[in-house]
Amino acid sequence: MPNTNRCPGYAVKTGSRRDFLWQLGGGLGGIALSSLLKDGGLLGAPAHAATNSMALRPAHHAPKAKAVIQIFCPGGLSHVDTWDYKPELEKRTGKPFDTTGELEFFASKPGNCQGSFWKFRQHGECGKWMSDLFPKLSTCVDDMAFIHSMTNKTALHGPACFMMNSGFTMPGFPAMGAWVTYGLGTETQNLPSFVVLPDVRGLPPGGPVNWGAGFLPAVHQATTLNSDPSKPAIADLFPPEHYGGITTAHERQSLDVLQALNNQHAAAREEHSELEARIASYELAARLQLSAPEVTDIASESEAIRRLYDLEHKDIGSFGRQCLMARRLVERGVRFVQLYCGAENTTAKEIRPNWDSHEDLPRDHGYWGPILDTGASALLKDLKSHGMLDDTLVMCTTEFGRQPGAQAGKGRDHNPGTFTMWMAGGGVRPGVSYGQSDELGFQVAENPTYSYDLHATALHLLGIDHERLTYYHNGIERRLTDVHGHVIGELLA
Repeated sequence: MPNTNRCPGYAVKTGSRRDFLWQLGGGLGGIALSSLLKDGGLLGAPAHAATNSMALRPAHHAPKAKAVIQIFCPGGLSHVDTWDYKPELEKRTGKPFDTTGELEFFASKPGNCQGSFWKFRQHGECGKWMSDLFPKLSTCVDDMAFIHSMTNKTALHGPACFMMNSGFTMPGFPAMGAWVTYGLGTETQNLPSFVVLPDVRGLPPGGPVNWGAGFLPAVHQATTLNSDPSKPAIADLFPPEHYGGITTAHERQSLDVLQALNNQHAAAREEHSELEARIASYELAARLQLSAPEVTDIASESEAIRRLYDLEHKDIGSFGRQCLMARRLVERGVRFVQLYCGAENTTAKEIRPNWDSHEDLPRDHGYWGPILDTGASALLKDLKSHGMLDDTLVMCTTEFGRQPGAQAGKGRDHNPGTFTMWMAGGGVRPGVSYGQSDELGFQVAENPTYSYDLHATALHLLGIDHERLTYYHNGIERRLTDVHGHVIGELLA
C-alpha cells in the first residue's frame, strides 16, 4: 500500500534507500545525511564551530597582494619561441647542437640547433624582447616581470607539474593555493577560497592531485569550476530534477538539523579534520547554489569585455571565459584562482591538447599561442581597468621548457634545465627580467630559480613569511618551500 505520509513540497517515491534519504533530507541535506549514515552509522562530519580552519587570519607582514590568479600551461611551453630571446641560437640554426654525441634528451637524441619559429621584437618602454606569437601580451610588457632562469628537477610531466604546484615531485603534498588559504583563511563565505578552472578539454597531467590539500585540513583543497557554459559550473550541486519540490526553506531546515547533530558529534571528538571538512563542504555547497550561478553568469558583462576576451571565438573563447571568471571570482573575495591552458596529453593526431610539441611546434604552439595571448592579455587589462591589478598577483608558468635542438624536424623535446615564467601586479616590480639562461637556452646561466623561490616570493607578496608558514605532519614541520627557497627581492616593487 503506498505511503501517504508526505512531507510538504516533496514528491515521495518508494524505492531504494538512497531515494528514501533524498526525500527525507532533501537536496544537500539528503546528501549529507546519506553520506554520514553510510560512514559507520554515526551522524558526524566536518565543521565544528570552535575550530574554523577557514577563519580569517592576520598576515605576517603588510601584504601587497590580496589574491592570486595563476595561469598554468601544462605540456612544457617553449621559452625559446616565446619569452626568451636567443639570437645565438638563431645564428646556429641547422648546425649540430651536440657535437660530442653524448647528450640524451627526454625522448630523443638532440637534433640540430633550431632558432625560434617566430620573430622576436622589442616592446614597451622596458624594451622587452617577445616573439610574434604574442602580439596582444606584447602590449602589456611594462606591467610584467619575467624570470628566465626557472628550472625543474624532472622531465616527466606529472611530477614536474606537482613540483611547480606543491614544491615536491611526489603526489600527496598541499598545493600552493591550499597553503595560502591555510595561512590566511577566507574573505568570502559564499564561495570557495581556492578555485581551479581546468581546461574544457580535460584535466592536466596528474589530475586533481595538482590542487589537493595533501596533509593540510581537507577544507583547504580546491573546488573545481567548469567554465563550459553548456555544463553546470559545479557537478552535482543541484538535486536531480526527478526529486522535485525541494525548496530553499526545506533545504535550510534539513541543514540546520544536521548541523546541530554534527556539532554534538564533533564536540565529543578531539580530532575531526575530515569531519570539519565534510560539514563545511555541505554548508558551502548550500550557499553555492545561490553564489555559483551568479559568478559564472557573464551576461551582465559589457559587449566590450566580451570582445576583449574574444568569447565568441570557437577555440579562444573557452580560455577567455576562464580568465573572465577568474576576475569575477577574485572580485568576490576568492583568495586563489588557478587556470589551466591545456589538458592531459594524448596521442596527437592533429593538434596536441597542450603545449607538449614534440612533432610540430609551429602547429601546436601556433594553436595555443593565440589562446593564451588573448586570455592573459585581456585579464591583465581587465584587472587594471577595474583597479584590481595593484593587489592581484597574476602568474603564468609551465612545468618545464623545451630544447634548443630540434626533434623530428619541427618539434622540441622536454627541457627541465631552464624555462621562463612571468608575473604581474600584486606588488611585482613591472618591466623587469630576472635570471638568465645560457646563449642557446639549454641550461640556467644566472640565478637558478626553483618553485621554492617562486612560492616564497608569492607568499611574501601576500604577507606570508614562507619559513613561518608550517604544518606539523609525521614528525616534521612541513613547509610549502620544504627547506629551501628565498624571496626574489629584485622582483618586488
